[in-house]
Amino acid sequence: MIASRFPSLLAELRRLLGDDHLLANHSEMVVYECDGFTIEKNCPDVVCFPRHTADVQRIVQLCNEYDVPYLPRGAGTSLAGGCLPVGGGVLIVFTRMKAIEEINLRDRYAVVQPGVVNVWLTNALKGTGFHYAPDPSSQGACTIGGNVATNSGGPHTLKYGVTVNHVLGVEAVLTDGSVVRFGGPAEDYVGPDLVGLLVGSEGTLAVVTKVWVRLTRDPQAYRTMLGIFDSVDAATQAISEIIGQGIVPAALEMMDQGILIALEQAFQFGFPLDAQAILLIELDGLEAGLDEQRDRVVALCQAAGAREVRRADDPKERLKLWKCRKQAFGAIGRLSPSYCTQDGVVPRTKLPHIFRRITEIGETYGVRIVNVFHAGDGNIHPIVLFDERVPSQVKAALDASGEILEECIACGGSVTGEHGIGVEKIPFMAKLFTPGDLDVMARVRDAFNADGRLSPGKLLPTAAGCGAEHKPHGAAVPTVERSHPGRRAAL
Repeated sequence: MIASRFPSLLAELRRLLGDDHLLANHSEMVVYECDGFTIEKNCPDVVCFPRHTADVQRIVQLCNEYDVPYLPRGAGTSLAGGCLPVGGGVLIVFTRMKAIEEINLRDRYAVVQPGVVNVWLTNALKGTGFHYAPDPSSQGACTIGGNVATNSGGPHTLKYGVTVNHVLGVEAVLTDGSVVRFGGPAEDYVGPDLVGLLVGSEGTLAVVTKVWVRLTRDPQAYRTMLGIFDSVDAATQAISEIIGQGIVPAALEMMDQGILIALEQAFQFGFPLDAQAILLIELDGLEAGLDEQRDRVVALCQAAGAREVRRADDPKERLKLWKCRKQAFGAIGRLSPSYCTQDGVVPRTKLPHIFRRITEIGETYGVRIVNVFHAGDGNIHPIVLFDERVPSQVKAALDASGEILEECIACGGSVTGEHGIGVEKIPFMAKLFTPGDLDVMARVRDAFNADGRLSPGKLLPTAAGCGAEHKPHGAAVPTVERSHPGRRAAL
């Protein structure tokens, strides 16, 4: 433990932050032993709550002086172990760096600290005619810093894009303790796209301490519909038909019967419990022509076999439909004491196939799987239900999850759309990329994080702390060796 082996470091951190901004007792730190991927846990040695960039800079400098690993954390809502403190070390938690520093409507940007909860910015912009487009389903809890780390998406990704499409610049503390700024309020930044490099790097290249985000003008009007289907195949066929006709909804979400039952039990939305799937479809844009587009979507759903297509006729009804989608994961506790949310991507035309395979895989491993996902861009979120207290169920859930991700790769897709690789999916990196690709990624990481202290054991299958400790699906880990002389993998 740091307290016993590095008392000078702990004393320095206390002097810097004060007792109110630091945790060192195990009983207090146990809540930071994992993120939303609860299957793997490890407690940090100390938890720090910086108040500003200078605090973060000094924490990094101290970790370098004492050769101690460190990693950043937002709200801990990530679902792939990105916040897991592999080997312990110093956890830098940004929940107290939560200021919206500037909103500039004229130039259409805002400046926020990394601990700002996504929905806070949404609320701050209400009535201005602008909004921040990325809206992960966890937006009521997740932070913009965490969204930057994993390049989060959300229901409106289909039309508006993911986080990287809305980040103009970042301020960050590099691993040598220096503070840099990449990009800024200007729309076009000269030089290599280092902002794009940092977004989605999962905290392995630098510690982001400020973010410039792009603001998007509110659409003039919305048309929101709920398609009710008697089969998943019919729902996925409707998705393909809508996109195939050149219609790009603002959002196109699907939920299966398992999710519907949980939501109905929790919130009484009035869903027909015998339906096998529902589609939440939202069109937005100029008022002129939107009704015609809506009617085309309704006709396509009916042609694909929709039993009914409900329309949200007023803003209150629209918000009710979106509430049901946003609270889908919160309702899962009514179905199972534990669950593992997967995150894969397949071509839209493969959606009927992947859902049949998910059903088959669940039956093979004897686990129940329910589904809610961003249908428009093929980003699936099968939710594997199990009891974490029963080892055999944990193994079955992990094996089933692994086979689903293997199938996504076989379909020409990916093992993550927005949750990241973290520690959970490291073994799949060699299945997605060639050894040469992985070596280039490792070289980029080493250019920013040469000593490997920042977020060790994450994202890349290298010798820097990943290895055999993290093979949750039994896959082989490739050997892409990167040496870090003198570095401790664990305290």
